[in-house]
Amino acid sequence: MFEYKPTGVCSKKILFDIEDGKLCKVQFEGGCNGNLSGIGILVEGMDAKEVADKLKGNRCGWKQTSCPDQLAQAIEKALAGGDK
Repeated sequence: MFEYKPTGVCSKKILFDIEDGKLCKVQFEGGCNGNLSGIGILVEGMDAKEVADKLKGNRCGWKQTSCPDQLAQAIEKALAGGDK
C-alpha cells in the first residue's frame, strides 16, 4: 500500500495500490468524504498513469491544488518508485 501525505488540502493521507499498472484500493483520510470516496470508486481499476494525467492540475477553489491533484502527484511518485 502506497501512503502519501498531501499538502494544501483538507485530506490528511492518501492510500492506494498499483497492481499491473492499475490503480486500486484508493482511500483518502480526512477531507470531503462523499466526494473523495466517490473518486476512489471511479478510478478503481483504471490505468494509474492515465488517472494521474487526467487529475493533475485540478484546483479546489482558490487553492493551487486539490485532493484529486494530490492523488495525481502521489501516483506519479509511486510510479517513479517513491517511498511507500
